[in-house]
Amino acid sequence: MKLGKTSQGTTSEECAAKVMDTIPLVMRFIRSKMRTHNTAFLSVPQLRSLAFINRNPGASLSGLAEHLGVTPATASATIERLVQRNLVQRLHHPQERRRIVLNLTNEGKHHLQQSLDYTRSHIADLLQGLTAEEISQIEEGLALLKNVFEHT
Repeated sequence: MKLGKTSQGTTSEECAAKVMDTIPLVMRFIRSKMRTHNTAFLSVPQLRSLAFINRNPGASLSGLAEHLGVTPATASATIERLVQRNLVQRLHHPQERRRIVLNLTNEGKHHLQQSLDYTRSHIADLLQGLTAEEISQIEEGLALLKNVFEHT
């Protein structure tokens, strides 16, 4: 990775610091809204599990544990609760009997989508006060960040 000055004088290190300051604020807001929408129904780790499995159909239990930053036993307990609520389907891998494959049920997809829609609506409300140019700048910056981190 290159470090150096950009055309506007900010170094990549300074930009990295701003990313690290900003992303947690955004994620805190997203988690708060998703938690508010699902207060009595799903915990944040359960929501994160649903979102991970949605992005990674057929995910393994170890992959989920790594994503959540927990032990496989903790991830297994989280999944067990989601299976009992008919939100996640847990199957044995067709070729590797000891490996577990995770997929969302239709009900799991529905609950996740409701939560995402609710949160997206609140983000849109916040962005409504910005100009079209500011929204465009945010979109461009997010596209750049996505390209940088997508392949890591």
